[in-house]
Amino acid sequence: MGSGTVINIQKYSVHDGPGIRTTVFFKGCPLKCWWCHNPESQNQKYEIMFFQERCTGCGACLKRCPQKAIELQDGYPKIDETKCILCGKCTDFCPNSAKEYVGKDVSVQELMKEIIKDEVFYNESNGGVTFSGGEPLIYSDFLEEVLKRCKTRGIHTAVDTSGFASWDKFEKIADKVDLFLYDLKLMDNEKHVKYMGVENVNILENLKKLSDKGYNIYVRMPIVAGVNDDDENVDEAIEFISSLNIIQVNLLPYHKMGMDKYKRLKMEYKLTGQEKPSNERMAEIKDKFKKAGIRVEIGG
Repeated sequence: MGSGTVINIQKYSVHDGPGIRTTVFFKGCPLKCWWCHNPESQNQKYEIMFFQERCTGCGACLKRCPQKAIELQDGYPKIDETKCILCGKCTDFCPNSAKEYVGKDVSVQELMKEIIKDEVFYNESNGGVTFSGGEPLIYSDFLEEVLKRCKTRGIHTAVDTSGFASWDKFEKIADKVDLFLYDLKLMDNEKHVKYMGVENVNILENLKKLSDKGYNIYVRMPIVAGVNDDDENVDEAIEFISSLNIIQVNLLPYHKMGMDKYKRLKMEYKLTGQEKPSNERMAEIKDKFKKAGIRVEIGG
């Protein structure tokens, strides 16, 4: 069971399932989507995010680093990653909050303590808790135990997943999940490898298995102009989804809100930031799903 590594426990969330929810964001994901708005969730290891615009070059972080892994270059601290042990002391003593430590290990008991704080809101809004990421199935043993305790308390549970996991991990948790929020990004396998870094074969297989076994599923489909908004991909997705038993599809238009995080993590952002589909194109795609008899919403 052990612990799980999280990047955030977001309270009063209204976009990750029905009602008012607490969303737990786990750290670590097998996919590397070009448009990921939580890039700090990709690496399972701890990280330090640097906000250069907040930094005054005061040097406080240099003095606090026990490894002497930081030096000033051009007025800003630069970390020697061969020396850094990610102890986080440089973030604790930054007077301007220019450094942020990303990642925290929590026990089942600690996480449950946070979740149950908002039970009154779940009860009043038919909400609950959503486990997101990153990819929560990386922590399948830990997740299973938390889900079990949520079910004992009557808390509605949702798992937001990329679908890229072995089927035995889904089997471990599925009976304890009230709702799967299942990402479906690209139908073409080669394009999926290009834009996500992994094949989509077991993603599609796992979705079909969940459907065949009668679990509650919302399919979430991010729409990125020039990547997956073409008729061929949309039509293939509709054909595949039409063969499944799902509750609805949520079309999620691309946004660039996570773009600045890449620079703070010294990561490359591979899109231009201009890939938001037009309102007209979103309406066309929604209409295609509706005509196929699929319940569909934009957003959510």
